[in-house]
Amino acid sequence: MYLEYWGLQKFPFENVPDPEFMYYSTEHEEALARLLYVVKRNKGAMLLTGEIGCGKTLLSRVFIRELAESDYDIGLITNPSLIPMDFVREMLFQFGVNTQATAKSELLTVLNERMMQNVQNNRTMLIIIDEAQLIPMETLEEIRLLLNFQLNDRYLLNLILIGQPELREKIRGHKQLDQRIFIRYHLNPLNLEDVRNYIAFRLQKAGRPENMFTQEAMDEIFNHSDGLPRKINNICDLSLLIGFSMKYTTLDVEIIKKVIQDSM
Repeated sequence: MYLEYWGLQKFPFENVPDPEFMYYSTEHEEALARLLYVVKRNKGAMLLTGEIGCGKTLLSRVFIRELAESDYDIGLITNPSLIPMDFVREMLFQFGVNTQATAKSELLTVLNERMMQNVQNNRTMLIIIDEAQLIPMETLEEIRLLLNFQLNDRYLLNLILIGQPELREKIRGHKQLDQRIFIRYHLNPLNLEDVRNYIAFRLQKAGRPENMFTQEAMDEIFNHSDGLPRKINNICDLSLLIGFSMKYTTLDVEIIKKVIQDSM
């Protein structure tokens, strides 16, 4: 493909949650700090929202990497559109617990045993739910009940809910769960300066210190992408491909406009 032509060692604009390519805007830094605070201080629950493609999933992977495996028992659910019983079963699976239990009461007993093991081993139990706007209301109630697993001085389970903006209204519609959310944070798109820095950062991470995108080209990328990393990645990736096929040495605003027009 275009790697050798542009002097790159990796594809810089892949839409996969690779922590190596995490760009820390001020808001991403703030979100990560809040995530770490909730879990390290054992505060119970946090809600993280943001538009589609703003980097929530990548941030969650960076967050997980910041937590020492010896100190944390972490489960990650990425498809939470489950009825309560299947949700509890999926939780146990993500925590690596194998059980022959079939009734929900039995599954909850197994989960409670895992919680108490973590207490004995001084490990913090954490469940992260991505795409949480997909959770059925009856399962939200089950999640609220799970937060009732407590000792006098600590939660036995910490919860991170990550989802699109409509998740905020969904949680507000469940007052008892809403009251359990200790921290809420909404991740906004990148501003113009961040978009410029984001593109340069990704290129450097991929092995190219020089930026082949002109200032005007990056401004056009910002205007069309609305500052959303997923859209930025798509435009930049296609621009590098077209620039390679046409043997350009720089990528100007006309190339960006062509990429945008061709992808509409």
